[in-house]
Amino acid sequence: MGRAMKIYSTHFVLKDGVRYKDLAPVFPDLLKALLEEIGQMPEEDEILQMYIALNMTDLEMDRKPEGYNRKGKIRLVFPMDRKEFYLKTTEKSSNLNRVVSRFTEILDDGGIGYTTVNEDGYMIPD
Repeated sequence: MGRAMKIYSTHFVLKDGVRYKDLAPVFPDLLKALLEEIGQMPEEDEILQMYIALNMTDLEMDRKPEGYNRKGKIRLVFPMDRKEFYLKTTEKSSNLNRVVSRFTEILDDGGIGYTTVNEDGYMIPD
């Protein structure tokens, strides 16, 4: 077993009555904001549209989507057991704060009910 790794995250806990399908209208903007902030916006629009489509199908059917869990500075995760999504990183940086600010703005503009919870610096085994 290797050394423990610190994880920094902000959770967007969906309020009662908010369904996954309610995220469908704002999800493309959420994903674009994430990819722009972490410098992983695909050069080809076709690839971006594929990432969006992979998630939109699930959202429109009111199912938990995949999120964006590829190798990168920040990941967008939809856990299996809770009606929430979160941004996680192993780097304590202002990048996470910028993404959280953009997500907050997009969700507020979209009328999505949520609360945020920060879990900074908890340890997981490597």
